[in-house]
Amino acid sequence: MELLVPLLIVVAVVVIAGIYLWATYNSLVSLGTRVDEAWSGIDVQLKRRADLIPNLIETVKGYAAHEKAVFENVTRARAETLQAQTPGEAGRAENHLQQALKSIFAVAEAYPALQASQNFLQLQSAIVDTEDKIQASRRFYNGGVRELNIKIKQFPNNLFARGLGFEQREFFEADDAAAIAAPPKVQF
Repeated sequence: MELLVPLLIVVAVVVIAGIYLWATYNSLVSLGTRVDEAWSGIDVQLKRRADLIPNLIETVKGYAAHEKAVFENVTRARAETLQAQTPGEAGRAENHLQQALKSIFAVAEAYPALQASQNFLQLQSAIVDTEDKIQASRRFYNGGVRELNIKIKQFPNNLFARGLGFEQREFFEADDAAAIAAPPKVQF
């Protein structure tokens, strides 16, 4: 009888610790999956925008064929965006693409016939819509990363989260936040 009470206490502590670990592990898995899903949403929108850019270039090229450097910069920035694998790489690529898109829209301002082109206006509208979706996806992703990182850092989770294979995730931030604070100006 004397050994039964301490044994029951030890068993109860082990069971409570096991339940806590099980619940914490499952919540970390759930948060990690949400972050992966959110990154997938960003990736889809970045690819959608990248698919629109060649059409935009071709449309503007028809009116401003002599602006070769602008088109090369946009093409290079588009390729960089498609090759980005991590949020940090995507943030740097995002900054370069935003700058390149600003330059192509600046070129377009010099051509009134281009500004009146239905194809150009549709592309312009699609890019603005995609930029809005990228920002929404980015907020969703960064919110999920915030939740996961907090859960990993909280005590006592921080004692075993890394041992279970959970690492903090990187936020999707641009190198130059001011450069992408707003979508490129595409209104004429």
